[in-house]
Amino acid sequence: MKIYAVSDGPPSLAVRMTLKALNIPHEHVPVDFGKGEHMTEGYAKMNPQKEIPVLEDDGFFLSESNAILQYLCDKYAPDSPLYPKDPKERALVNHRLCFNLSYLYPQISAYVMAPIFFDYERTPMGLKKLHIALTAFETYMSRLGTKFAAGNHLTIADLPLITSVMCLEGISFNIDQYPLVKAWYANFKQQYPELWSISAVGMAEITEFEKNPPDLTGMDHPIHPIKKVKK
Repeated sequence: MKIYAVSDGPPSLAVRMTLKALNIPHEHVPVDFGKGEHMTEGYAKMNPQKEIPVLEDDGFFLSESNAILQYLCDKYAPDSPLYPKDPKERALVNHRLCFNLSYLYPQISAYVMAPIFFDYERTPMGLKKLHIALTAFETYMSRLGTKFAAGNHLTIADLPLITSVMCLEGISFNIDQYPLVKAWYANFKQQYPELWSISAVGMAEITEFEKNPPDLTGMDHPIHPIKKVKK
């Protein structure tokens, strides 16, 4: 099994944490984002979306990190509490995965990551959207009343959410006004240091890139404007 992933991207980190949690032997194949390796025709044969990460399992290629997390649990740990079988419990896990993918991480990515890697600015509107998403997350935590995002034990729902909030810590964004989210985040770090260590490396890279943006002038991106880095 191979996972084609970057070292600092939240989707990649969530998959790598799941592989670690399930003790699945695998090879991490680094993808050089700065050189645009994910934009090549060779990479597109694995993932036509040209996004990262991609899982290769005995000739089977799978993209979309949420689908990868679900696949890993279903195939290699079908009885794991990481992805519970009870319909309501699983529905909550699936909801949190969708919530992060479609609602929380897009705002975090737009506010934190895009201005680091591309020629975007952090705007008041972007900040407002981010706070709306974090408020929704805080509300879900309050209504459920559990230590983890989808119940009282760790599930794959927590891992993408952790890597999303990790981006905020990477730029020293204060989440004190979201005490339940803050407590959930701190609790994960304390209870699962071996998993957090994977994200911690990525966060350190984000922190460094925040101070010294990477030079992506060699990348020909079809959508995002490339930032001119002063040398």
